[in-house]
Amino acid sequence: MTTFYIQQFGCRATQADGAALERQLLDRGCTPATDPATAAIVVLNTCTVTAAADAQARDAIRKLHAQNPQARLIVTGCYAQRAPEELAALPGVSWVVGNSHKPQIPALAASLALVGAGLAPPPDLICAPEEQTLIPSEARTSPPPSVFCEENLLFPPDSPDAPFHSFVGARHAVPALGKTPNLDEKSPPAQILTGNIFDHPEFLSAPIQGGESHHTRPILKIQDGCNNRCSFCIIPFVRGKSRSLPPDAVIREIQRLTAEHPFEPANANLGQPILAVRSSDREIPVAQALLPVPAFSFTSSTSSNSFTSSQLRPAREVVLSGINLGTYGRDLSPRVEFIDLLRRILDETTLERLRVSSIEPQDVTQDLIDLFASTDRIAHHFHMPLQSASDRILAAMHRWYRSEHYARRVELIRDRLPHAALGADVIAGFPGETESDHAATVAFIEQRPFTYLHVFSYSSRPGTKAASLPNQVPAATIKRRARELRSLSEAKSAAFRRSQIGRTKRVLTLHRDESVGTKHPGAEHTPALSSNYLRVQVPGIHPSNQWQDVLISAEEGNYVVCEPASTLRESSVYSASLR
Repeated sequence: MTTFYIQQFGCRATQADGAALERQLLDRGCTPATDPATAAIVVLNTCTVTAAADAQARDAIRKLHAQNPQARLIVTGCYAQRAPEELAALPGVSWVVGNSHKPQIPALAASLALVGAGLAPPPDLICAPEEQTLIPSEARTSPPPSVFCEENLLFPPDSPDAPFHSFVGARHAVPALGKTPNLDEKSPPAQILTGNIFDHPEFLSAPIQGGESHHTRPILKIQDGCNNRCSFCIIPFVRGKSRSLPPDAVIREIQRLTAEHPFEPANANLGQPILAVRSSDREIPVAQALLPVPAFSFTSSTSSNSFTSSQLRPAREVVLSGINLGTYGRDLSPRVEFIDLLRRILDETTLERLRVSSIEPQDVTQDLIDLFASTDRIAHHFHMPLQSASDRILAAMHRWYRSEHYARRVELIRDRLPHAALGADVIAGFPGETESDHAATVAFIEQRPFTYLHVFSYSSRPGTKAASLPNQVPAATIKRRARELRSLSEAKSAAFRRSQIGRTKRVLTLHRDESVGTKHPGAEHTPALSSNYLRVQVPGIHPSNQWQDVLISAEEGNYVVCEPASTLRESSVYSASLR
């Protein structure tokens, strides 16, 4: 049986893509490997937000190939979409698959499994492409006469409803084109499967059963792409236009994730991958685009602390993710507002806690904050990208707000939710950023109740407007400014942790592989997460996906430790403090 391993890089949306790929590979009978050294197929799901992310991916590819030279490496994700030739040139890479063709990776893995077993695909699986999406490795201008067509097509190649060509190129797997290699032979040159991301308006989302990649909290991607054009950002060009999963599909998926018996759904569509497709002239109904997959239960062997997906049932917290989540529903007809989707989730599902990932400050409205404050079923956690607090730099970045607008959002959140987590992305060293601009950003953050920062050193991305701006900041200066911002982030996080000591929290226990920081010395602890994004170490060994009521007692490193709060249950202050 073919073994696989998925190595993730980047944001939650990328993680959700990886979880979807993992689920589809499991559905095809593949087995997860304990580590990449033992896998027959390794999928690297890359990020390209910075040059450092690119370098991390290249370094990982080199290490994986040295560690496991027989593995077939499939490189996908945003870096693969942006610069496939760079990745194809690396030793050990078999295929580079852009985001435009990521839905075809499970079929491609199946073809590689046949090749690895010394088998060829059945003759009737060979067909001529209607559109050349395969770039041959040795002659990018010479297409092969035929390509391998996966048997489980979403649509027949000649179907008028086909949102994209559901075939994959595997020239070395076709007997008529030469000898079929095996895993003991030197890998053939890498091949590229990609295309213009703006020609692929479909939205792909597949079921996240819970447990993929050891995530206790399923990540549900409900939006992809971005219509903004921030001058520093390459993501719109590798993710495409903003597009949304229809609200009925979101509700069905959350209902399935929270079901006690997930493999006996009332709705026949539940438990299947979801492919909601939009084209420029019409919409393909969600039910029409479903790819049937047999229901099953599995045991993950991706760590020594293995667990079954049933242990994570029902999901108690789901994280909504997207590239620009606040724009959810604006591409749908009729248009859907993000806040209305949240209300439907609260009204139509039994989900106990919903967490919203990053959302732009202009989309954090008074009504949205009031909704968060009205219920404990939405995590009290806001992540709003700041990038800079210098209005001059924000204008050069083509951001849609200024520091005063951002500050007002922070005030509204703090007024309604004084203990909420408040995180931000900040870029150090954007072109033209002066010491005064940097000082303005530092002062802005110091004066406001941020609980953590994600600090990025500015990195020129080819094709972006910022890449051609004058007054590029020297690397040493960028490094110093980033270091100062990270130090400020650590101070803010520590102050927030200390402010929570003595408070009672309801926390969700996590899988032990999700633990961060050093374990509390001399004792066994279980990692857990609060509504306001506190990383907590709960005394004792507990199953994941369980609620624990705890009293925060101390700060230890980058987490807090606690004691059981069971003795507080009869206290009159218990309900008021349980946030």
